[in-house]
Amino acid sequence: MIKEFRLPDLGEGLTESEIVAWKVAVGDTVTLNQIIAEVETAKAVVELPSPFAGVVAALHEQPGTVVEVGKPIVSFEIEGDDGGSGSAPDAGAAKREPNLVGYGAVLEASGRPARRARTFAAPAAPAAAPVAATVTPEAPVVAAAPVVAPAPARVPEPAETKPAAAPAAERPRSTPPVRKLAKDLGVDLEAVTGTGEHGLITRDDVRNFVGGGDLPAAAQELAGTPAQPAGPARGERETRTPIKGVRKFTAAAMVASAFTAPHVTEFLTIDVTPTMELLARLKASRAFAGYKLTPLTLVSKAVLIALRNHPTLNARWDEANQEIVQFNYVNLGIAAATPRGLTVPNIKDADRMSLLELSTALTELTDTARAGKTSPEALSGGTISITNIGVFGIDAGTPILNPGEAAILALGAVRKMPWEYRDEVALRQVMTLSLSFDHRLVDGEQGSRFLQDLGTMLADPGMVLAMV
Repeated sequence: MIKEFRLPDLGEGLTESEIVAWKVAVGDTVTLNQIIAEVETAKAVVELPSPFAGVVAALHEQPGTVVEVGKPIVSFEIEGDDGGSGSAPDAGAAKREPNLVGYGAVLEASGRPARRARTFAAPAAPAAAPVAATVTPEAPVVAAAPVVAPAPARVPEPAETKPAAAPAAERPRSTPPVRKLAKDLGVDLEAVTGTGEHGLITRDDVRNFVGGGDLPAAAQELAGTPAQPAGPARGERETRTPIKGVRKFTAAAMVASAFTAPHVTEFLTIDVTPTMELLARLKASRAFAGYKLTPLTLVSKAVLIALRNHPTLNARWDEANQEIVQFNYVNLGIAAATPRGLTVPNIKDADRMSLLELSTALTELTDTARAGKTSPEALSGGTISITNIGVFGIDAGTPILNPGEAAILALGAVRKMPWEYRDEVALRQVMTLSLSFDHRLVDGEQGSRFLQDLGTMLADPGMVLAMV
């Protein structure tokens, strides 16, 4: 029978999405939860998992088409009769969970091996094979049966397949962010030589391994060697690009924020030499081996600590209900520049994280954003944001509030400058902090004291003990 998959609501009531690319073609056999397409919402590019196991019968939309939520985008031919389960034709759809990134259809506990038996035939889904292998040790035998009728002809395959799983017990030493980066780039970590402590594989090891040479553009961006964009054709005096997707959403949000919330921006330039020295000690510590630590990591932690004494900056103005909503948690937004535009994904409950956990979360957040895989869930619900303009060599700015938030902090570049130190002029590492806040929620005194406490911690990290 034929079942249609309609474009789901990918979060926060979004009404349409653009088909970016199909990962399958007509005639391909797909498995449950296999990624079948990439679609771009007004916030991010997300992957759509298949809600059915079967054969792709038709693709109803072409890449580049904007599709309304609820419209059929692909049809599957499903083996089995309509009445076998005693349910209506849409019973399978009723068991699906929201198709956001990382979510898919609920596995049916029918116990029938027919779906696993078809996994070998999916040319566009290399990720489906491990799923079949982990379901049951006999998966290779079951999958082989439909290919060759005489069973003895396939007997040697299980013996050849089983030893391949043995090296898993000696997986190369690496951290979760490094393993994720390697997976995104298609790198086998067993082929990478670790240069970290005791042979630990680092992110630089993975990047050096791929080298950026013949990688596709998306992989080169992940590896830190973005492909050169094609320039305009000779003779063209202008280029017109449709305003859509992330750029359209960002523009509307920034205009709404700029002309709704009365912005105030304050600046504080501080000597962060002690913080940079602490950062160097942490990087050399065995406890942080393999973790990516940056000034943003420590500043983020300092912001979370300062908010304990200044909760008014972690709030929202609810115009409709004429209420001030005070958040008793912190979803820390981090502005990220991506090929498709600016996004501000956030780390949920960042205030409950240790420095190690925060470091891992920041790394995963930036890697996912650069790959264009940020989920709509990660882009909503932020309570306060940080934008790191220092990575571009900028000292200060007047950041615009993320809609619905009371404050945003901009980090400037860390520069060596002549600075007064112990009644003398010395060469010190200096940074400028720029804090914008909604003056409806935050008074000048509250914003100033928050910025002052933040600067005190970064100028002397030991002061944290006196503030917590």
